[in-house]
Amino acid sequence: MHYARFRDPAGSVRKGRYDPETETVAFGDDVYDFDDPDIDVLPPVDPSKIVCIGRNYAEHAAELGNDVPDRPLLFLKGPNALAGHGDTVTAPEGKDRIDWEAEFVVVIGESCKDVAAEDAMDVVEGFTCMNDVSNRDDQNREQNWVRGKAFDNSAPLGPVVATPDEVPDEASVELHVNGEQKQDGHLGQLIFDVPTLIEEITTYLTLEEGDVIATGTPDGVGPLSDGDTVEVTVEGVGTLEHDVKIP
Repeated sequence: MHYARFRDPAGSVRKGRYDPETETVAFGDDVYDFDDPDIDVLPPVDPSKIVCIGRNYAEHAAELGNDVPDRPLLFLKGPNALAGHGDTVTAPEGKDRIDWEAEFVVVIGESCKDVAAEDAMDVVEGFTCMNDVSNRDDQNREQNWVRGKAFDNSAPLGPVVATPDEVPDEASVELHVNGEQKQDGHLGQLIFDVPTLIEEITTYLTLEEGDVIATGTPDGVGPLSDGDTVEVTVEGVGTLEHDVKIP
């Protein structure tokens, strides 16, 4: 099953079932085309935090000249970073390099702490797509990456959540910019898999229902330009699309 969050014509926020074949979303007896201008597609969840994993693909670590970490490299984005399918992401002003990073994202289904890896999938509601839009100018100057990673609308998320049965174990993760493929990876390349990540994160943090884990990006990252259109596709989930504005 797939589901989406949207604001209906009356202004109410709804969570509806999404049909990938007809590209419609239904709430009760009301059915809308996903591109209907009378509805606003929202990020499919409303997380209290976005837990991100750095350098979780060996070839991505290598392309940036970094070593592979010996434990998951964690950083956070706040709710301020959220953007949705169809939105325009505006980068901070005066930066030389703003990069794309396609990510496979885990959606947490219940409040949880100290979850063992063998039980990790019990707390997973589903999966979605994200672009970890990255401000390299500041990321390369600091250790905490707040300026580099957590600026407003730096986490476009969506368009829908797919339940785990919809997503292959080695699902592909792809990114296109203006129709040209830039990234092409798959979950079999993860250094730390989803259960390992959940166990590690919940050792330190309580994850709440709706929180998300962005599992890292494959190799092929690169700089965005003003006016670009980005598409992030995860096999079994769908395609997140957004535009970019660089002042």
